[in-house]
Amino acid sequence: MSQQDLKPRDCPVCNSPVSKAKHYMDENYDVEKINSLSFSSRKNPEFMCHHLVRCINCDLVFADNPPGIEELSELYHNADFDSIEEAQDAAKSYSKSLSILFKSLENKDKALEIGTGTGAFLDELKKNSFDQVIGVEPSVKSIQASPEHRKAWIINDIFKPHDFEKDSLDLICCFMTLEHIRDPKMVFELRNLIKKNGAIALVVHDHRALINRILGKKSPIIDIEHMQLFSKRSINMLLSLAGFQHIKVKSFRNTYSLKYWIRLLPINNNIKSFFIKLLSIIKLDEVKLSFNVGNLIAYGYNSKKIQVV
Repeated sequence: MSQQDLKPRDCPVCNSPVSKAKHYMDENYDVEKINSLSFSSRKNPEFMCHHLVRCINCDLVFADNPPGIEELSELYHNADFDSIEEAQDAAKSYSKSLSILFKSLENKDKALEIGTGTGAFLDELKKNSFDQVIGVEPSVKSIQASPEHRKAWIINDIFKPHDFEKDSLDLICCFMTLEHIRDPKMVFELRNLIKKNGAIALVVHDHRALINRILGKKSPIIDIEHMQLFSKRSINMLLSLAGFQHIKVKSFRNTYSLKYWIRLLPINNNIKSFFIKLLSIIKLDEVKLSFNVGNLIAYGYNSKKIQVV
């Protein structure tokens, strides 16, 4: 890590001093539990976290001493992947929740998804009449798990704004990714890549959701991967500070198989395995169920350009 990375950071959304932030959760980091799936998507929950504080201004929960950028990049690049089916299910849930946004866009020439995984949502974009779709994904294993027709759409790298032309995109999507980066204010730079009247769409965890407050330290959102956790207030402020307009923030229902919902439960892994095997025997493991589990979908429109300095 650089010397800058080692310094406690202020709120990465509104820049409020970390000295004024409220304690949220103690560090819980067991090196022996870190494995090749620890930095993969939709893994079995480990309930580990960095030291977390809550900003009293924008309500963001954030790690005040997160890993450095280079370390994070390497961890995600080498991560394993074992959730092809869940990636498909998530893409369908996101697409359904964004139907109003899709219909509202004047142009659908080019769309980008940051943290695309297997590119499942790129197929959803194609179904919604986007001509050109591009995904950026740092995990090699995720891309290897994608079907051949998607691989041509995906760039294996961390996202770099300068790789894309200004005013070139009608839609940028970033789902369950803003929690994983050191600087969520990259959203400011994204706005300059979006055409006038284009949009950005985000999916984030909601630390204020009832289920996450009830589960506390045993919520799946408590994770060593998460550099910050949002709420309706903090994600709205992020988009507003970036200059987006007509912002919409709402909770939505995820649809997954019963076996995956059991995988997320805060119970012993052996018990989970037993129930998943039992469900498989009686052929109920693939039954799809929809729940509101404390996630937010947010989008905003680029009605007036700004110059990022």
